[in-house]
Amino acid sequence: MLATLDPALTTPGPALSPNHPTDELRPAEATTTLVIGSGFSGLAMAAELNRQGIKAIVVDCFCPTNPNSPAPPTGNISLDAMAERSEIMRLLEHYARRHELDIRPSTCATALLHTNREEPNERQWSVQTANGTVTAHSIVFTRGALNQLRRMLRELGVNTGHDFTAALHSVGLYLVGVGDLVLPSTQEILHQAKRAGASIARRVALREGTPAAATA
Repeated sequence: MLATLDPALTTPGPALSPNHPTDELRPAEATTTLVIGSGFSGLAMAAELNRQGIKAIVVDCFCPTNPNSPAPPTGNISLDAMAERSEIMRLLEHYARRHELDIRPSTCATALLHTNREEPNERQWSVQTANGTVTAHSIVFTRGALNQLRRMLRELGVNTGHDFTAALHSVGLYLVGVGDLVLPSTQEILHQAKRAGASIARRVALREGTPAAATA
């Protein structure tokens, strides 16, 4: 249902070009949120963050140098659901282009480093790519299998405990559109993006000492 989308998405605009002018990372870039995955879930997340006024960079994928890393699941999706998702994807691409969102479809993250910062305004995540390094307060994963992400977090020394989602949020990590055997539906992905955007906005407000905007 398109009714759940930001009304700004319904205004037509040119589609994203693979030769996006900001497709190369500069050394030691800093952003509020890094979104990993430039497909449907990634663009939905980028649009929601932009609606919240949050600076973000979107890269295509997380590709550690591990040949045994499993491929992301494709899940099962009906033809009707695929048609709906394709239409929303077209609107998301128009939105990204019109608002000049920082989408980098040919850039992949190759390594993540979590640092325990004493100051809340210091970015706790450092992400390496072939083009340089970017630091961020939060990272949103929109691609990859859930079991792969759990293993990666253990390797980073992040204790996920019994409440996986709460443990992720405590260190500024979010999952949108990620599953194991079955991926979330289109509407579930849009709701996940909205919830993650609201949570990230609250974290930003706490750091800056400003009240968080109310979200529907």
